[in-house]
Amino acid sequence: RRKIEMKKLVRPLLFVFAFTNAFFITGRSMLLKNGISQEVLIVGNLVIFAVTLLAFYITYQSFRSGKPQVFVRAMYSSFMLRFFLLAVAAFVYIMMSRPNVNKPALVICAGLYVVYTAIETRALVKMLRQKKDA
Repeated sequence: RRKIEMKKLVRPLLFVFAFTNAFFITGRSMLLKNGISQEVLIVGNLVIFAVTLLAFYITYQSFRSGKPQVFVRAMYSSFMLRFFLLAVAAFVYIMMSRPNVNKPALVICAGLYVVYTAIETRALVKMLRQKKDA
């Protein structure tokens, strides 16, 4: 039952990932016309999606424990993991393409980070409301 529940909660993340990647792939000419790197967007979307899923899984697993400190620890650790992994990914990209950093693509990736975080938070709050002892 827990796996079905998790699949249902992760579905909006998968939808956003698939929709944005489809848009980035089909809208290549529009992106290039506006000076936005398609490759940066696709890789950035993949990294943000993977890190968000990992953070979601860590927090999701903390719900098994009846102790509130486990949940708080999981929330902090998932936030720190997400923040530092994405900061390292951005730093590596910026250093590797130093003179040609595509700032519009980085801004769009920052927006995607906010979208994924909002969806993850909404799913976790929904799950907390369903939990009887929350």
